Amino acid sequence: MKNYLNFEKDIKSLENEIEKLQDPFAKDGITQVETGKLAKLQNDLSSKLNEIYSNLDPWQTTMVARHEDRPKSKFFIDNLFEDFFPIHGDRLFGEDKSLISGLATFRNKSVMVIGQEKGEDLDTRIERNFGMMKPEGYRKSIRLMKLADKFNLPIILFIDTPGAYPGVGAEERGQAEAIARSIECSMSIGVPTISIIIGEGGSGGAIALASSNKIIMLENAIYSVISPEGCASILWRDPTKTLEAAKAMKLTSKDLLNLKIIDEIIPEPTGGAHRDKNLILENVKMSIDKNLNELSNLSKAEIISRKKEKFLEIGRDRGLTEGVSISNRLPINFTNISKFKKVLFKYRYYFLGSIFILATLLFLFK
Repeated sequence: MKNYLNFEKDIKSLENEIEKLQDPFAKDGITQVETGKLAKLQNDLSSKLNEIYSNLDPWQTTMVARHEDRPKSKFFIDNLFEDFFPIHGDRLFGEDKSLISGLATFRNKSVMVIGQEKGEDLDTRIERNFGMMKPEGYRKSIRLMKLADKFNLPIILFIDTPGAYPGVGAEERGQAEAIARSIECSMSIGVPTISIIIGEGGSGGAIALASSNKIIMLENAIYSVISPEGCASILWRDPTKTLEAAKAMKLTSKDLLNLKIIDEIIPEPTGGAHRDKNLILENVKMSIDKNLNELSNLSKAEIISRKKEKFLEIGRDRGLTEGVSISNRLPINFTNISKFKKVLFKYRYYFLGSIFILATLLFLFK
């Protein structure tokens, strides 16, 4: 059974009519008149899909990003990669089933694959904790990123989460620290990393896996610091003001590309990725291939420096810092300062002794 969003009522009625006309158990079969009617309905459906999906507001985009039938990480991992070998556990606490990870090959090249998985039905969603990772999940991703860095394997990450799990147990095991360490690890490794936001990119739970050389979003995905409902509750004390919140947060792929927070948008089929999974699969494959080829020519030092520059540049050509480059904002040579500190620390006893002798001489000959 198909699932429809609340703004897809016209689409639902058209598709129901089409299904009735295509029913093989109809008494007289499809007549010439009904065939013409069927063609007209299919044209009407195509027009309605184009009309609705070319004018989605940010809240409607959020609903599409959360659609039950939207392809999940497991779908992409199963269909984009070969020889997938899963790797489990963080070697500290246990396994987090909301994260699928392992070694695989992509176009005959070895890669590390990491994906947040929400689940397909109620049972798997409960098992996967609705895609909300716990500290052991982030620590597993850190372990695998370091492993990939050691063996010089590119890392492909699929992001789809409402946020990190906020439970008491997760907080007791150091949720915030695990997220911070994951970001730190992502920024420090010298292999190509590509993060693809396929649905929801919620809060620190997403950015922990999105501190990459390339951040890519599907056309109807979202990426934000908080959910629209949470933002509306905090700012207006009214969780129903989700549209206002979604507009203010600039969480759509077009807004984020304009703000230079993401690097690329992967187009979706009209009506969302769930309407033509083969097409979205091909689009994602082409994007991964293109970006891997681009990044494969860079050295480890270049990969790290470009990644840091990318994140330092975010927001610098907007608002109060408009038109100011990093070099203008950071004129001090921090490398020379660090060298001076090292020399000062290494010969600290000589400096202290010299100061003591000079003070003694001044006191004696005063």
